[in-house]
Amino acid sequence: MAYASTITETYTKTDIEIVIRRFRADIIMIAQSSGAITENKARDYAYDVEVFAKHKCLDGVDITLLSSEGQEIEAVRYTVDTNTRNLAMERPGGVMWRHVSNATLRIVLIFTKNYDEVKRVRLQKQLKIKWVPTDADIDHSSLKSISGRSYVSNGWTLRREDFKR
Repeated sequence: MAYASTITETYTKTDIEIVIRRFRADIIMIAQSSGAITENKARDYAYDVEVFAKHKCLDGVDITLLSSEGQEIEAVRYTVDTNTRNLAMERPGGVMWRHVSNATLRIVLIFTKNYDEVKRVRLQKQLKIKWVPTDADIDHSSLKSISGRSYVSNGWTLRREDFKR
């Protein structure tokens, strides 16, 4: 007996662009409110996230505001979902973070299995940030998970989960 399954994608690169605009607005708000990176740097990060998303390499993004001592102050995690139905697009916002002297932003990309050495080399020329491997702990055990938002267009979704002290 044989079984077959068909998976169809209902989203396009334009849908990814629509969703990434919400992500870009969030990361710019984080940059402006925290003062940890410039708005231009935030735009560079958003650009790279879009490149990875369009090449089906992105599984998620984790952004953490760290004190000068390395303690987590706030965080947000975006998880890609390509099988979403019946969700409404939510507006960006709610990520006005505290301004902390000498704080840094740690931005970790979570890749799909589709991101292999061939893609890494090919995409490297398109990127604005020099990404390096990390073993950073992004479970945010020192923070509390609070409500988030969903940014969706035709089945391509970024689910946002916020973490606060």
